[in-house]
Amino acid sequence: MADKITSDANPARIISGRVLTEIYMRTNRTLHCLLFIILTAVSRLSAQTNKTVYVIADGIPADVIERLDLPNIKKIIAQGSFTRMHVGGDAGTYNQTPTISAVGYNSLLTGCWVNKHNVPDNDIKAPNYNYQNLFRLIKAQYPAKKTAIFSSWEDNRTKLIGYHLPEAGNVDVDYHFDGYEKDTVNFKHDIASNYMHMIDEKVVTAASSTIKKNGPDLSWVYLEYTDDMGHAHGDSPQFYNAVKMLDVQMGKLFEAIEFRKKHFKENWLLVITTDHGRDEKTGRGHGGQSPRQRNTWMVTNYRPLNTYAERYQPAIVDIMPTITRFMDINVPVNVKREIDGTPLIGKVSVAEPAALFVQGNLDITWKAIDPAGIVKIWLAKTNDYQVGKPDDYQLIGEVAVKDQHVFISVKDRPSMFYKLVLEAPYNTVNKWIVPEAKK
Repeated sequence: MADKITSDANPARIISGRVLTEIYMRTNRTLHCLLFIILTAVSRLSAQTNKTVYVIADGIPADVIERLDLPNIKKIIAQGSFTRMHVGGDAGTYNQTPTISAVGYNSLLTGCWVNKHNVPDNDIKAPNYNYQNLFRLIKAQYPAKKTAIFSSWEDNRTKLIGYHLPEAGNVDVDYHFDGYEKDTVNFKHDIASNYMHMIDEKVVTAASSTIKKNGPDLSWVYLEYTDDMGHAHGDSPQFYNAVKMLDVQMGKLFEAIEFRKKHFKENWLLVITTDHGRDEKTGRGHGGQSPRQRNTWMVTNYRPLNTYAERYQPAIVDIMPTITRFMDINVPVNVKREIDGTPLIGKVSVAEPAALFVQGNLDITWKAIDPAGIVKIWLAKTNDYQVGKPDDYQLIGEVAVKDQHVFISVKDRPSMFYKLVLEAPYNTVNKWIVPEAKK
């Protein structure tokens, strides 16, 4: 039967059918390829670019922001959130950090406390550039992305960021508006410090116009006048009026960001914070470890913050890893192991690590924010990273994140000093240990 069908078949008809089938299959493949190309192009065009502006408004304790009527800041909070934070490291420990301006700026820039970044005061004599800052990290991964600084103090760019310094990675800043404090012709220095308000106004105007026109990917805005009024008058109408002036300036920045969001495919993170609080008695001083001097805040247009931000009191060092996560900056492992902060957005596994040296053992604890997965325990007996060399980390244990503790013997690893790193699925935290018996 099969032979008969074959012998009776029309050869021309068979060939024609095969050709039509081949044409159909090729056409189908071509259409699929075209569809894939179109969908990919649409996806790329529709993807939003993430950009960040962070503001440091100098020397404003959290209670002042909470008590004053600040309509523009309230508008930003309505879109995002307000969070109390702290500066000063962990009081009474190896990373206790002075509540001083440049110290706070660099803690935000690097995500590290003073024991690492080595800026203990406003002199900024010898920053440790091995602890890389936001501007260096973004340029290393995304050289084409644009950065900007708008600052009432030039040292923020030249000393802290390390602009064009070989030891700081020759980092570039594409747009910079600063150094006005040195211009005594246009900004004549007066006893009342009105010139500093004029400088802040110049800085905000430059920031707003540059953001609207050029949309830098990462911008730092620094404003000083509030701290000057705090030092001069303490908690007073003059200080509160300076904060209200700041609120107007934040309205201009927010308007510029909203303009970019409306007219460009961009997703903007705005973070406004301060570098330190003020003393409880007069409001004039800072630098110590009293609660109000340590008590700061963060206003952001981002929502929602994560469980860590909601349940704990974050620190200024948490802003840096928050920005790197938002900007999709892939932080190298050696840098990540040194960062003292925890991201305030996205998933977080562990927070608040602690460790005790107990008779040759490490009693390690942490808070399980997201209990899924395993935490790897890494240990180093060196601190070579501070001089630009790698530390020799050894994996000494693995335990479920949800356990929140582990007891590990280090009797075969005697040392006067330990660096501990907890590497979990969604974040990494670290702690230093100096055994009490060996102090």
